[in-house]
This record gives sequence, structure tokens and C-alpha cells, in this order.
Amino acid sequence: MKGRINMETKQAFNKALKTAPGPTFVEAEKLFDQMKEFSQTVAERAYQLFDERGREFGHELEDWLRAEFELMRHVPTELKESKDQFIVRAEVPGFNAQDIKISVDPNLVILSGKFEKELDEETEKKVLSEIRANEFYRRIELPAEVIPEKAAASLTEGILELVLPKAEISKSVDVEIKSA
Repeated sequence: MKGRINMETKQAFNKALKTAPGPTFVEAEKLFDQMKEFSQTVAERAYQLFDERGREFGHELEDWLRAEFELMRHVPTELKESKDQFIVRAEVPGFNAQDIKISVDPNLVILSGKFEKELDEETEKKVLSEIRANEFYRRIELPAEVIPEKAAASLTEGILELVLPKAEISKSVDVEIKSA
């Protein structure tokens, strides 16, 4: 009986995975606007760090990188190439499919993710937190053109996988020059 329940549970889980909504594909302009806003937030935090340090010049890059580290999660990625496609894998633990947006252009992929984490201010007080930022942006330039309309994405156990079929390369044609 125990084995049967586990099998039924596993089948229900697999069915839910197949019907779960995947990451959202959006136009690059939308992500560029978000990246602009985020860059402004990083600039404001970097200025706060500069101000807290007594406005001492010479540490601007350090302030900027610290602000980015505090506000944005690093997302390790991997790009693999086969004869007919590219596969992008990104580690995004803690993000749900609806938290992730993807833009695919022929030579460029932009990954973006953000989730809201609420803290009940009345009953909870943060004493210690090693949980980093809840937002990421990754830009990946592709070494060959892909077909954006045929891109497919899935999210399984914190790994985002993006399959990008390559565009056909136009073959060169010999052109005969006729003399007049």
C-alpha cells in the first residue's frame, strides 16, 4: 500500500509540474526599463555607502559593487551548444516560474527575476538574515543567431533551462560574373 501511495503522489506531482506555468517571455525593452530602474536603485545605495563612509573619495567602485551585492543575486549560468541549438542553464533557487522573465533576441538572452518577500512587521523582527537579494538580471550574448519564437523554458528544482534552436545559416553562393 505504501508503495502505491508514493507512486500516485509522484504521478500527481509530475502532472502538476507539466501544467505549471513556465517563465514568461517578454520584449527586451521591458527588461531594459527594469534594468534602468534597478541601476538607479544601486546608484542610490552606493551613494548611501559613500555618505556613511564620510564622503571619502576613491572608493566609488567598491561602493557600487557592494550595493550591487546587497541588492542583486548572483545567478551562475551555463551555456552549451550543440549542432542545432543552445541550452542556457541558470541556478535560480527560491524563484518560481512566475517570478522569472526572459527576453530572447537573435543574438542575446536576458534573464530577469524578482520575488516579493513579506515580513509581518507586527509579529516578526529580523534578528539575523543571511538571505541575499530577491532580484537578478543576466545578459548572455550568443555566439550564433537563434530563432526567438521557438525558444522554450522550464524551471525544475531551482534550475532554469532555456532551449534556443539555432537559426539556419545562409549558405554562400558562387555568383558568375559575365563580361559585357
